[in-house]
Amino acid sequence: MAEEIEWWDFDAAEDLIDAVVGDVSFIIESALDARGQALVAFPGGSTPKPILEKLAQANIRWKNVTIIPTDDRLVPVDNPLSNVAMIAKIFIPKGARVLPIASDAADYKLAGSAANARLADLHWPPDLVWLGMGTDGHTASIFPGSDLESAMDSGKDVRAVGVAPDPLPPEAPVNRVTLTGTAIGAARTTILVISGAKKREVLETAIEQGGKSSYPVGRVLDKIVVPVDIYCLDD
Repeated sequence: MAEEIEWWDFDAAEDLIDAVVGDVSFIIESALDARGQALVAFPGGSTPKPILEKLAQANIRWKNVTIIPTDDRLVPVDNPLSNVAMIAKIFIPKGARVLPIASDAADYKLAGSAANARLADLHWPPDLVWLGMGTDGHTASIFPGSDLESAMDSGKDVRAVGVAPDPLPPEAPVNRVTLTGTAIGAARTTILVISGAKKREVLETAIEQGGKSSYPVGRVLDKIVVPVDIYCLDD
């Protein structure tokens, strides 16, 4: 389990947004100061969107920042379900490099292999992996189901795999590619942003269960060796 987990609770969305933006900005600036470049993995979806939009306004040398999605849906980039399309729309105008990991491969496992190949040339590990979580305990696109083990641990050099969630989430019923649990565990820093009492209850249970958790997020957190900050918006 992560050597230290710190919870940050917020009653107002704007306060959570400001806190995440401030901390992520500091992480990126620290990476730029240390190495002249930064590699970060951001989530897609509606929950992080307002945070990402405010983050993009930060005075950061975005031209030296590479952004990858933590995961993506296997859809065309003009599809509203595309995570990278949302991220690119926000950050490419700022000069950042946004690298897609999804592809048009017919088979989701081939798409995972293509995603892994795209990530092979990046300076690794990521300076930040920013995670979210579903009420079923999935994080990135590491879902319960038959692809859970390959998503958790396909070897230390495998950074991404394809997954077919079972059952498919009704809000986005498509196959995915995702960073592996091992790749997430290698990140220099990790944050997790959630909202609502239900998700908090699931996350607390997952943390308590640790590496044997029935929730993927518990197993992912078990692989992380750096402190993890959890930002929670209360109902």
